[in-house]
Amino acid sequence: MPFSTKATLVNFVGDIENYPCHAILKVGDTLFFDGGEIKGKTCPDMMAPLANAMFTVYMTGPRFVPPANYNLFWYSCNSKLDPSKKAYDGYGWDPINYKFETPPYHVACLQDPKAFQWPPSEAYSAIKDYTLMCPDTRSGALFKIDAFDLAWGGHALPYSRRQIVIMDRVAKTGGAWPVQKIMDLYSEFEVNEIYPPLSDAIIEMMIEELRLLDWATIENGEITVTQKGIDRVARFKDEIPAEDVKALNL
Repeated sequence: MPFSTKATLVNFVGDIENYPCHAILKVGDTLFFDGGEIKGKTCPDMMAPLANAMFTVYMTGPRFVPPANYNLFWYSCNSKLDPSKKAYDGYGWDPINYKFETPPYHVACLQDPKAFQWPPSEAYSAIKDYTLMCPDTRSGALFKIDAFDLAWGGHALPYSRRQIVIMDRVAKTGGAWPVQKIMDLYSEFEVNEIYPPLSDAIIEMMIEELRLLDWATIENGEITVTQKGIDRVARFKDEIPAEDVKALNL
């Protein structure tokens, strides 16, 4: 089911000495959304864009990458016009094969520092993080949006509990377990009489989300719970009442 998300102020790319943040935010300040509540500190100017971005990551988790990441333009170097080269590229661009030194607070500081590299980047790295900038570009507060857990609020809770139990059941088998046989680890009551009832489609989707959080690996049609997944199960058992642990057979 969807993911708990956070928006973290990771940097001020502007001049906060002369143009301080009037919301008195600082690097490291974080806003959280667990599917049911938003908690933390932010600025009214950023509330709407952050809420929209956090909802996107709430639904998609680590799968989401801003579409600009795939634009070839970011992976090219800087350039200048040279009409003598028009016959080659149709316009006449001359590659600048050295790295620019950008002055502090220059407008170029608003770009992803992994874009327009020299030598060219070997991987899809530019615009990979989902970031938003405050509209006050004088200070340029930069927020990064991440999925860091399953969602435990709102209507996501029953699904997240199901995912925890999947990890617990698989871990107790002592190793990998075929994805297509996960329902064999449950009684008929546990499959059909607990919401949401288990199906191949729901199991496939829930396992994919466990993989995205590095709580499980999927290989050759089998799921293996990682140490991170085992640790999350243990923490969950400490977070819920003893009667719930017993009911879930954890």
